[in-house]
Amino acid sequence: MPAERAGYTVHMFVVDVSKSMGEPRTIHLPPDPNGEQSTKTITNLEWALQYVKLKIQGLIYDARKTDKCGVIIFGAEETRNIVNSKHGGYDNVVEYIPIATPNAGTIAKLDKLKPSTVYGDPVDGLIVATETQAQELKSKPTWTRKITLLTDGQNIIELEEWEATAGKLSALKVSLAVIGVDFDSDDPEYEYQEPNKSNVKLQNEKFWHDFVEKVDDAHIGTLGRAMVDVSEPTTKETKSTLSATVLRLGDVDTRADEAIELLVKTAKCTAVARPKSFKKFGVRMKEGTKDQEEVTINADGTRNITYAQLKTRTDYVLNQEGDEDEDEGEDGEKPKSPVKKEEVDADGDVNMEEEEEGEKDRRVTKEDLLRGFRYGTAYVPCPPDGQFPRLPTKKGIDILGFFDAKKFRRELSMGEVYYVWGDDKSPQQQCAISSIVQAMTRKEVMAIARWVNKDDSDAKMGVLTPIQFDNVDCLLWSQMPFADDVRKYNFASLENLVSKKGEVLAEHPYLPTNEQCKAMENFVEAMDLMKAEKDPETGKYELEWFSTQESYSPALHRVKQAMFHCAVVNDLATNPLDPPHPLLLRYFNPPKKVLKRSRDALEDCITKFKVKEVVRQPKRARKQEHVHAANDEDEELLLDRKPSTSITQEASVQQVRNAQEPSKDGDGSETEAESDGEDLLLDKAPPPKKPFNPLPTPGRSVSPRTHSRSQSDLQDSSIDPQRDPGRVIGRTNPLEDFKKTVASTAVYIKAVQDMGDVITEIVVAPFASRRTAELKECLKEMRRTALGEDEIETWNRFLKDLKDKCLNSRPGNKEFWSEVQGMGQKGGLITSSEAKKFGGSSDVSEDVALEFLN
Repeated sequence: MPAERAGYTVHMFVVDVSKSMGEPRTIHLPPDPNGEQSTKTITNLEWALQYVKLKIQGLIYDARKTDKCGVIIFGAEETRNIVNSKHGGYDNVVEYIPIATPNAGTIAKLDKLKPSTVYGDPVDGLIVATETQAQELKSKPTWTRKITLLTDGQNIIELEEWEATAGKLSALKVSLAVIGVDFDSDDPEYEYQEPNKSNVKLQNEKFWHDFVEKVDDAHIGTLGRAMVDVSEPTTKETKSTLSATVLRLGDVDTRADEAIELLVKTAKCTAVARPKSFKKFGVRMKEGTKDQEEVTINADGTRNITYAQLKTRTDYVLNQEGDEDEDEGEDGEKPKSPVKKEEVDADGDVNMEEEEEGEKDRRVTKEDLLRGFRYGTAYVPCPPDGQFPRLPTKKGIDILGFFDAKKFRRELSMGEVYYVWGDDKSPQQQCAISSIVQAMTRKEVMAIARWVNKDDSDAKMGVLTPIQFDNVDCLLWSQMPFADDVRKYNFASLENLVSKKGEVLAEHPYLPTNEQCKAMENFVEAMDLMKAEKDPETGKYELEWFSTQESYSPALHRVKQAMFHCAVVNDLATNPLDPPHPLLLRYFNPPKKVLKRSRDALEDCITKFKVKEVVRQPKRARKQEHVHAANDEDEELLLDRKPSTSITQEASVQQVRNAQEPSKDGDGSETEAESDGEDLLLDKAPPPKKPFNPLPTPGRSVSPRTHSRSQSDLQDSSIDPQRDPGRVIGRTNPLEDFKKTVASTAVYIKAVQDMGDVITEIVVAPFASRRTAELKECLKEMRRTALGEDEIETWNRFLKDLKDKCLNSRPGNKEFWSEVQGMGQKGGLITSSEAKKFGGSSDVSEDVALEFLN
């Protein structure tokens, strides 16, 4: 589909407001915060107007003055249109909203529409919309014309000379869309057949299908499908305005005979899209007060608080006291430029409490300040006019050199991309550009170019890439950073390790072995997404999983969805915002096929690297400034430091405290004040400390001190003392641990396996009957996760093992297995039919599952 011209469109909406449009219908609302599903009853007209308001809101969102729309209603109780005023007829048709650029008032006026008590002819409404549109675009023949007609198909239609109306629409190049309420749809993605349809509606649907076939650019659909389409995130391709410039190769001033100068046109290839910003509003205060809100009382006695848009005011405050640690400038004076911002309402009254300035702070005006740029630790002041002298640049694109395309670093490409075409009015210039493009393509090179938009303006550096389309050759220009703007960071080698004595170490826990490298290589290859999407034709996983053309920005489109929703509904409490569209969440989670394929490689990596859970050490107050913090993450990465002895010191202090004779008061009890104060004494020498020998760890991210826990760690309620090393599920709160793990990681097999082991251990432990209800909830959550995340085999294997432990082992737990039997299919094996519904597979039939429980 070719890209349409941005803007310059008149979109007419023809809406049926006949008596039949007042029939009620029930729609399902999104679940509330508690997960409860609710419904709402609306009329067919309200449902149709939701589509119209969403389309108009899209025009308002794009904010183009050349995008206009109008609304024609038929079936109204009055008549008011340009065709009736000139020729008569065309009754019950009203030009409800004249053609103009839409705004918030347009949507507010649509909310006032109600079903009438009469019927109207939709063809009359279509003719009036066509004539009204033609009258508006009489002097604008290049504008795009669109008409959307919405009806329920219950009207009586005059069928005389309807072919002439269809021919007129084709002659005017009108794009027509007929959207019916509950029309039949054969779309595989939205199949719908209305039951008990009247004969009038059957005949009208057939008429509209015949009518659409006679129009060159027309289509017909049902309103349900149209509402789904209008809510989908879309990217609109538009034509960018061409700008004239010059492409130069060589020095055209001093060596004109060796240089090339071509006339070219540039246009945007990509454009940055950002979410719309929101304006700030605050409660308006009464005049002359700071804490009294401006409130009005409505007729029903309710309070109405007045809000006003906030504006920003910037005040400059000079901190004369300064900070001793602040960097000094070249002249020895510390730079001081703190800025305080306040927000005021539309009337100019301060709408927030002002911060109290310090005794030595002084407010200054903007005229007393001098603009400067920070360079290292100094500030470089600008000239009085506020800017440095500009370079004498000349408008155009200068090619400075060529380099191999394979050496291009894609990560350095910045901002938007531009087309560079040959002049569209000069075939000679187009041939010259095509020659350059073909030569660069054969040599596999790219060009370094310097772009200046206009004379004496700032220059931009970028690269030119040759592109060959079917019928034209052109260049793509992408901005690159200057060399001074590229930051280079050096990191320690992962393969070469040198000790403090200067010796090169061949073996060390930080150095990966060949087995570890091979395991990681297999794991990376198993996560390959190039063949992770199923081909609908062959049924094999042969397609790429991620596609840039089918991916959308969740931030951009979710904000857009929220804005559109607020514009088309009157009450957010009864009409909550719909959940995000599935297309926005499509690439949030990796495909299950890849996760399943990488399980073995992941388990191999866990085994080879001896990966264990690292428990976060709680922060403690430092008793000595020179002792490193116990949870300093960077400490273990430095080989020139000795391991911290904070844990050993704490153990030693605890030993000293236990060995010393506590002071006793008169009744023989220890005085609390003396006992507490003893912890803070640093003048008593602790007993000799044992050398701290950390266990060798295979990975850099594993800290030696995680192998031992202090007494305070064991008392910390956030650490489960009944969680075995290497497990993600503990025996204290298994259900909570399981939900946290499933929500925070995509490796479900580890969570399911650990949950099964924990349940089996608790069941055969003493006093297991006290936790029967908790274990049943764990079984339900574990089975649901196994079914949804394709861990069916793991669940079935666990359940068979649980039955064997409960019935055949000692002491066993036959009572608990009876409880599992009472759960029925919710606690039984996952069958093949059940797994098929979730896209999985199982070799257990219904009879086998029933026999297993019995």
